[in-house]
Amino acid sequence: MENQRPIAVDLFAGVGGMTLGFEQAGFDVLASVEIDPIHCATHEYNFPLGTAICASVVDISGDDIRSKSQIGDREVDVVFGGPPCQGFSLIGKRVFDDPRNQLVTHFMRLVIELRAKYFVMENVKGLTLGTHRQFVAEVIENFEKNGYKILKPYQVLNAAHFGVPQYRERLFLIGCRQDLNLPSYPVPITKPAKAKRISQELANLPDSPKVSDAIADLPDVSQYPELSDRDWCIAEYQKPQSFYSEYLRGLQSEPNNLSYPRQYNSQLLTSSIGTVHTPTSIARFQATAQGEVEKISRFLKLDPNGICNTLRAGTPSNRGAFTAPRPIHPDQPRCITVREAARLHSYPDWVRFHSTKWHGFRQIGNSVPPLLARAVANQVRDVLGVSLKKPKKVISLLNDDKLLQLKMTEAAEKYGVDPHEIR
Repeated sequence: MENQRPIAVDLFAGVGGMTLGFEQAGFDVLASVEIDPIHCATHEYNFPLGTAICASVVDISGDDIRSKSQIGDREVDVVFGGPPCQGFSLIGKRVFDDPRNQLVTHFMRLVIELRAKYFVMENVKGLTLGTHRQFVAEVIENFEKNGYKILKPYQVLNAAHFGVPQYRERLFLIGCRQDLNLPSYPVPITKPAKAKRISQELANLPDSPKVSDAIADLPDVSQYPELSDRDWCIAEYQKPQSFYSEYLRGLQSEPNNLSYPRQYNSQLLTSSIGTVHTPTSIARFQATAQGEVEKISRFLKLDPNGICNTLRAGTPSNRGAFTAPRPIHPDQPRCITVREAARLHSYPDWVRFHSTKWHGFRQIGNSVPPLLARAVANQVRDVLGVSLKKPKKVISLLNDDKLLQLKMTEAAEKYGVDPHEIR
């Protein structure tokens, strides 16, 4: 049936990068499971048509997901998500006995319990290296024993190959029920701007958007003193530098974007609370050349004509509350704002994040860039054979941003969960 949108479930949903990418590809993401109540509240704010379920995948069943959402007894077309797998991260210790890696098993269990037609599992590139490949092989073997086939060979995809101004490599494992046809992996459509080395297959592709394409039109936060104690203000934007920034600002429609239009105040600058740097740090940032790493902080100063390095999340409070390195703005002696990070991650300006910098950066760094998720989701939608048009229903985002300001204890109380059980 034309415009009958397929149904999706997001596991380990976070702030919703994959939710948005799949919505942009034409899916109705009716259930999003997330253990962290801060992320869950933000997800609920941005995606009010679905149900945000604040729970651990360890403690939830496929029937729970159906009953708590609008899915009911309908068929689930795709389950997707990125089970946290820090034990295999390239920047962490690599061990098979890290208990967090068991979450991959629960991802697989829920795919099977929901009898999803398709699944997409995203994870760190480290799972494809050395002895860790055995872990992936075991995941594939278990899926195949339970009635699913896997797209082989599995691939690592780089966000910069799909129109995102950021170098970010992630493993995507794609599978379907035995009675269905597998999709293909998406083919790159851009090459990283100002890349020093390019493979022959990428040589003729257009460049990805540059850092300046993403953030140059954003207001100068130093001109808005109200941003010293809150994350939003009414601001004057510059002329867009690119189609990319026009698209993220909602000034240009894009035919391949099948998400629900959002109604919001386009003069509102959000997720832009200021950062106070010492005079010494400011001097060091100023003295650092664009595209170089500042020697003391080890922060990269962004090159306006290049792309961003991989934005990282840092760690939650139950793992030390470490802040990840934040890039330095290419033209101003400060670290980038959460909104600038969101632009570099391909989030539209209507997407809001938690009002604190720490949670906001964690939400972005933990998420899949929506344009990368959309590229994968498009392949699943195409193999489903559905014919879709852009929906006419408009989502009005709340003026009440209390969901974005909750402290961890308040968010945990709202959802009735343990505030210490976060990833």
